[in-house]
Amino acid sequence: MTPFIRLHPADDVVIARGQLMRGTQVEGVPVRGLIPPGHKVAMRAIAVGEPVRRYNQIIGFASQPIQPGEHIHVHNLNMGAEKGSFARDYAFTSDVKPEPARKEATFMGIVRPDGRVATRNYIGILSSVNCSATAARAIADHFSRRTNPTALAAYPNIDGVVALTHGTGCGMDSEGAGMQILERTLAGYATHPNFGGVIVVGLGCEANQLTAWLQHSGLKEGSTLQTFNIQDTGGTAKTVAKGIALIEQMLPAANDVKREPCSASHIVVGLQCGGSDGYSGISANPALGAAVDLLVAHGGTAILSETPEIYGAEHLLTRRAVTRAVGEKLVERIRWWEHYTEINQGEMNNNPSPGNKAGGLTTILEKSLGAVAKGGTTNLQAVYEYAEHVAAKGFVYMDTPGYDPVSATGQVAGGANLICFTTGRGSAYGCAPSPSLKLATNSTLFQRQEEDIDINCGEIVDGLCSIEEMGQRIFEHILACASGTASKSEKHGYGQSEFVPWQVGAVM
Repeated sequence: MTPFIRLHPADDVVIARGQLMRGTQVEGVPVRGLIPPGHKVAMRAIAVGEPVRRYNQIIGFASQPIQPGEHIHVHNLNMGAEKGSFARDYAFTSDVKPEPARKEATFMGIVRPDGRVATRNYIGILSSVNCSATAARAIADHFSRRTNPTALAAYPNIDGVVALTHGTGCGMDSEGAGMQILERTLAGYATHPNFGGVIVVGLGCEANQLTAWLQHSGLKEGSTLQTFNIQDTGGTAKTVAKGIALIEQMLPAANDVKREPCSASHIVVGLQCGGSDGYSGISANPALGAAVDLLVAHGGTAILSETPEIYGAEHLLTRRAVTRAVGEKLVERIRWWEHYTEINQGEMNNNPSPGNKAGGLTTILEKSLGAVAKGGTTNLQAVYEYAEHVAAKGFVYMDTPGYDPVSATGQVAGGANLICFTTGRGSAYGCAPSPSLKLATNSTLFQRQEEDIDINCGEIVDGLCSIEEMGQRIFEHILACASGTASKSEKHGYGQSEFVPWQVGAVM
């Protein structure tokens, strides 16, 4: 193997496969100084203001003269005078291609009475407001297999009882965008196929009134959905006792399920990347994209998200949009984010994070170009707002923040029954009620944090495996996990604290 990776013949940089020492020859160019793994080496002289290309796409502009063999990073590369607003050709629908030939694979799923298919079987406790979070957690604690091993002993088909609480629900406009998002998120979880039953606990005087939420969401109480307030019940202890009693009533029916062969078309995967590095766009993200192409060919659905982290690469998605309207909806969300960050005295290039930069990513343009690779190569079928129900099959987009817990919460509310999460710096994320698979971008990370990482995509960087081979392996992991095989994060008990609905608007 060469000590570097060239991604495109027209690129101005190559990527260090491992640490490069001064004098190392890279395509006949001697390296000037130490280059950390995953970082960029200049292959030509670049003048101030000139664009720098990786993936044959602009990732920024030289902020000072760069010599061949030099390390390119934050000290000599930035977004340029326009802060990344250089013209991008959206070329709507220009790359649309015939739908892939349909394939048939199955997994062992749980079929609900209405025909929806689950990958897990939890009972959930949701809070309408932060004020009822403690009571909700106390109810779930009663059924915890760690603190009360016998509570669910008679119900082996139930994966657990989880409390999903949050820090909002009041101090907000009861009819504003923030409330609409919260209502949509809670409704998506309350009706998620991975829940065999749900109770929702409120305080009673909050802005997010349970009766209004039920009405706005088109929901009705029944055997699998119950709601009540602390104030009406008569206090915390009585609320906890009532919640325990309601769940005990739900347990027998929730346990009366079995796994059976189901089409892979019922799998909906939320795509996430967090703690990215210089290898993310080389290994884990394109490998996950290859798995997405396989899932789409089998009739399944994949949701790409994190709008601030596809910024500068959205033109690669608009070209794949099945209609101009779909592409324009994505661009409209980009414009919303530009305005949103501006009025909050920020900018879209406040990312990459310090960890991303330590891993070799310099600008949001560079990070975004690697991030969109998670979406594979098939047509973009639809664009959804945060936590909106995903009805389309195939590759779709959901507008979310880049913050992983918030983003994945929206995807699960939209129907994702499994999460695939790529990471180059390390992650220990989980997402009840949907299992989360973690994919390492490099072997060093996998070896260091193997107890949290499910798949090592670093084998691509090591030259041991192709992107296509790893994509097939990821797809097989998806089928196994959807069939009930526990992910690493599930084994550690992650998933309850990672429920974080997006808070938009003034807190009053």
